[in-house]
Amino acid sequence: MGRTAAGVKGITLRKGDYVIGMVVVKREDTLITITEKGLGKRSDVGDYRRQSRGGKGIIAMKINEKTGLVVSVLDVVDNEDIIMITENGVVIRQHIGKISVTGRNTQGVRLIKLDSDDKLSDVAKIVASSEEDEE
Repeated sequence: MGRTAAGVKGITLRKGDYVIGMVVVKREDTLITITEKGLGKRSDVGDYRRQSRGGKGIIAMKINEKTGLVVSVLDVVDNEDIIMITENGVVIRQHIGKISVTGRNTQGVRLIKLDSDDKLSDVAKIVASSEEDEE
C-alpha cells in the first residue's frame, strides 16, 4: 500500500464495545485478564479462537458489577510477575505462578483488595531475568 492508503479494517466493534488489548501468541503460555475491581484470571491460550481481519473480537471474561470493566490482558508464563497500580497510587507486585489457571468462561479471583473509592488503573508485566531464574 502507498503512504496515502487508508489501510484495512482490523476489528468490527458493536455499539458500546472497545478494544482493551491484543496479544500475539508466540509460545505456549497463558493469558491473564484483569478487571478494574481487582479480579483476574489466567486461562490457556488454546481456549481462545484465532481472529482474522474485521473479526468481532473474543469475550475473555464475564463482567458484571462485582468485577468491573476489563483493564488489561497480557500473555504470561509461570516465572513472570505483574505490577498492578490503582488510581489512588497503590502499587502491588504479584507472581504469576501463584494465580491458578481457570477456564475462559469464569469471573476470576481477587488479585488485589481495593478501597471502595479506588479502581485498578493499569497492569504491567515484569519478565524474569536469567539471574532471577537461577535464584
